Amino acid sequence: MRWQGRRGSRNIEDRRRLGAGRAGGLGLGGVLAVLAIGYVLGIDVTPLLQGAGPAGGGGGGAPRELTAAERQAGEFVAVTLADTEEIWTDIFARDLGASYRPAVLVLFSDVTASPCGGASGATGPFYCPLDRKIYLDTAFFATLAERLGARGDFAAAYVVAHEVAHHVQNELGILGEANRLRQQASAARSNAISVRIELQADCLAGIWARQAEARFGTLEPGDVEEAMNAARQIGDDTLQRNAGRRPMPDSFTHGTSEQRQRWFANGYRTGALGDCDTFGAERL
Repeated sequence: MRWQGRRGSRNIEDRRRLGAGRAGGLGLGGVLAVLAIGYVLGIDVTPLLQGAGPAGGGGGGAPRELTAAERQAGEFVAVTLADTEEIWTDIFARDLGASYRPAVLVLFSDVTASPCGGASGATGPFYCPLDRKIYLDTAFFATLAERLGARGDFAAAYVVAHEVAHHVQNELGILGEANRLRQQASAARSNAISVRIELQADCLAGIWARQAEARFGTLEPGDVEEAMNAARQIGDDTLQRNAGRRPMPDSFTHGTSEQRQRWFANGYRTGALGDCDTFGAERL
């Protein structure tokens, strides 16, 4: 992915300098291992990271300088976010006759606070509709590559684009309605609705990838394959198998590896919003 030297978004709230702590005395390798366990099993392992400090900041330690790797990760996220802003602004204006209001992306280390609850590397990146912000610990990129087997900068870009897609859903009124239905549904039905939300976000991320390639020429050979591999590695069935568990479809909240790949590919192939209607689809 060609991203170096390009414009970065100003809609970045960087909390990483607030002091990351060492997550209960764990070194980086230990932190990554604990975070991977939480992500794969679908549990919040924040209690295992209590040494990271209060949830209201980046970790409660003294202000610190970012490492070179952290600075580069922040620049990468800012460029990717800027691309999503330009692309979705154009799509909203051209296809919907509407204005797109960009999301703010919060970068943090270890733990921080959000209106949707405590954010930690253990929860993985997420979008909070209450404040219209995306929360991302850039250490997750290392977890993605080293523990989940999804390597490459475009795999990381796919993660950002997927979370931005949740903001797009929120702007369109889809996310609010879907979450309202989830609150009234049984656990199994709620999970089924969640799968449709997530697969639509994958499809919208595919639209972004198509537009980024056409508009900016940033994609390099193998980039789409990196995104497809990431979609495969974080499918519910693959995560549960890798955790030594038998896949339980009723517990799926994001979709199978095959579904996630197919819906991303669908958005990338057609570039049409109408082809991302997972809620109207008979087959996911």
